[in-house]
Amino acid sequence: MKNKFISMEGPDGSGKTTQIELLKEYLEKKGYEILVTREPGGTKISEAVRNIILDKSYVEMDYMTEALLYAAARAQLVAEVIKPALDEGKFVISDRFVDSSAVYQGMARGLGVEAVYKINEFAIQNVMPDITVHLDLPAAVGITRKKNQAELDRMELETLSFHESVADGYRELAKMSPDRIYTIDATQSAEDIHKLILKKLESML
Repeated sequence: MKNKFISMEGPDGSGKTTQIELLKEYLEKKGYEILVTREPGGTKISEAVRNIILDKSYVEMDYMTEALLYAAARAQLVAEVIKPALDEGKFVISDRFVDSSAVYQGMARGLGVEAVYKINEFAIQNVMPDITVHLDLPAAVGITRKKNQAELDRMELETLSFHESVADGYRELAKMSPDRIYTIDATQSAEDIHKLILKKLESML
């Protein structure tokens, strides 16, 4: 199997980074060439945009500005990294993709899911994940984890009700795309979550 794209989604603190590392290690042992990236970021330009988005001093940022900045970072990542890697037959794993904008800006910010996907139409160049792993975690648990790990950024500093809207939004989005989005209870151990991800990927591998 070649040319597969997996995105890892979930509320802040849901354990995406850990699961991506475990999955990368597993797939590399299987002989696959893996490219791991993240959103927003993954390129020099996209990382610069990330710094603007997450800067705590930009509290006045308009929601539409925020959505467009995410789309701009995504456009550069797709053009420079993701699409070329897929064209080369590599296995791409991304820490977040367009679904995160659908949830954070479309649902939690109230811009609308359809509007956010429309904004990103040109940015993603028809590139969508073959499978999206949704790590479902209560918002309060996730934010507590983040507080214990590092200083919070502008998005992480949002209210608990905002993060609860994000968690609920992911659940709703998963219902909208059941064939692509696979939900896992992220309150389980990292090892158990990893096993469930591998079980889901068996048909792809």
